[in-house]
Amino acid sequence: MTSAADFVPPGASLDRLRAAARECTGCALYRDATQTVFSKGPASARMVFVGEQPGDIEDRRGEPFVGPAGKLLDRAVEEAGLDPADVYTTNAVKHFKFTRGSGPRRIHATPDRAEILACRPWLVAEFAVLSPQVVVALGATAAKALFGPGFRVTRSRGVLMPWPASAEHPEEFGQDGRDEEDGAASPFAIATLHPSAVLRADDRELAFKGLVEDLRLAASALG
Repeated sequence: MTSAADFVPPGASLDRLRAAARECTGCALYRDATQTVFSKGPASARMVFVGEQPGDIEDRRGEPFVGPAGKLLDRAVEEAGLDPADVYTTNAVKHFKFTRGSGPRRIHATPDRAEILACRPWLVAEFAVLSPQVVVALGATAAKALFGPGFRVTRSRGVLMPWPASAEHPEEFGQDGRDEEDGAASPFAIATLHPSAVLRADDRELAFKGLVEDLRLAASALG
């Protein structure tokens, strides 16, 4: 199976990773996408948001969470009392997967397990640079990428979990044993709704309130 592993420079900074990711052809999604959409935020961020994949607007602009779902996430971050400058945002899959509707419209399609695994080396490389106190999985695809295919957001959302105990392969993300090695507390993880799910909800106000509550819980774990 092809993957991004051959394109990830070892020991690279975030800037170098972003540059290298532009050339990634580790899975077939690059063929139809406009460009790689990598991440935004500083390496010093104490909280990391992991989403599913870029959407149509993100694909065109080259930046994650800048469409309607991103604007809703910005509102939720503000209402949860988080500092946007303290947040790093990325996706489990870096290229936009879509199907064609009538006319030029591109319709979001959920990445499959093979595509998530193919893109996983980028996520692993990001976590090798980052040292977050809290990791927030936004939606089912992100949660499965971080915690394994058996994880269900519907069962476990809004629960603070110790990162090493909850991740499928925590050692890949550079966190396992961190507290033993340098005295720092191990990070927490929490899964919640993806902002796009809030936009699709029958009761959008209630769904948004739930997202904000989950982010407030995540914020409470920041030292």
